[in-house]
Amino acid sequence: MAVAKLNKKGMHPDGNGLYLQVTESGKSWIFRYTLHGRSREMGLGPLHTVSLAEAREKAAACRKLKLDGVDPIEHRKQEVANARLEAASAVTFKDAADSYIKAHQAGWRNAKHGEQWRSTLTTYVYPVMGDVPVQAVDVGSVLKVLEPIWTTKTETASRVRGRIETILDWATARGYRKGENTARWRGHLENLLPKRSKVQRVEHHAALPYAETAEFMKALRLQEGVAASALEFLILTATRTSETIGATWDEFDLDNAIWTIPAGRIKAGREHRVPLTDSAITVLKRIKKLGFETYVFPGGKAKRPLSNMALTAVLRRMKRENLTVHGFRSTFRDWTAECTNVPREVAEMALAHAIPDKVEAAYRRGDLFEKRRKLMDDWAAYCLASSPSAI
Repeated sequence: MAVAKLNKKGMHPDGNGLYLQVTESGKSWIFRYTLHGRSREMGLGPLHTVSLAEAREKAAACRKLKLDGVDPIEHRKQEVANARLEAASAVTFKDAADSYIKAHQAGWRNAKHGEQWRSTLTTYVYPVMGDVPVQAVDVGSVLKVLEPIWTTKTETASRVRGRIETILDWATARGYRKGENTARWRGHLENLLPKRSKVQRVEHHAALPYAETAEFMKALRLQEGVAASALEFLILTATRTSETIGATWDEFDLDNAIWTIPAGRIKAGREHRVPLTDSAITVLKRIKKLGFETYVFPGGKAKRPLSNMALTAVLRRMKRENLTVHGFRSTFRDWTAECTNVPREVAEMALAHAIPDKVEAAYRRGDLFEKRRKLMDDWAAYCLASSPSAI
């Protein structure tokens, strides 16, 4: 009754560290204590929910913890965290993976990236631990996924490991998991699995020797179809497949002979200007006559670009299965190193490679455009040295 009638604002002691706090907003119980020289206050709940008897029981429990050297506030935080983890036991690894992908796919450069995540997880991870609570994913689970493919599909296995690690980090940050990340490589799995360099044979993209470029271009110009023109344009500009087949007409300034590829379509994540040679512009004008509206090199379906395999199909028609489309970038790079005196940074900028040195990248403001224009003119002349004039 005394507690119910007490309305004077302030802290009213009940004894042994228990206080009734009266404020304008109501009455609540506070436990005051000192531990390791530090004074703290711990809320025990409002009067309308916690009675005097219950508050005294709570205060007594806190004093027992303090007697054992345990901070009551930190103990309660740990209990709350444990309760959350127990509640999260229903969150499976697949649930966490789906949530992670959904939360981050908007920031990925293309939809293909999200599809690759889903595909590798579905193929290699979910059959082993898709239904396992994310909190229960241990080293054994991770190794059960990785060991069957670590020596036979090393590149894929490495990506799978990285994706598992990322998902577990996300689950930890969301409170679904605590403890070490069991998929971490450094200082952890590196002690259980052989290094990639020991089990993976490095295979570079098959590339055309640069001395054979002019003869190849001559044969390529005899091929018909949009894909053949796209491959010719890709070689003349030393660009990637995705950059070429995704090109739209609004990216081109033909009057000034400039192709501006937006950052979202560049691997390095920054806008890239490509100087267009007369030969490259000739290809564009030839395609322009066909009346395509959006994509420069459209596929069979309306308003869709060529598929990733369209240019590879051209090589197959030419009986050049020994080559890869991406390998022509290596051909260009070999030519610049062996046949020109251009500085390395000019050649790397022509390929839109990211600058690995962060300090250098911070100070590099220009894109060496005019130097690259001269380089690409020389490259086009080399490519077409023995080729017939463009139609």
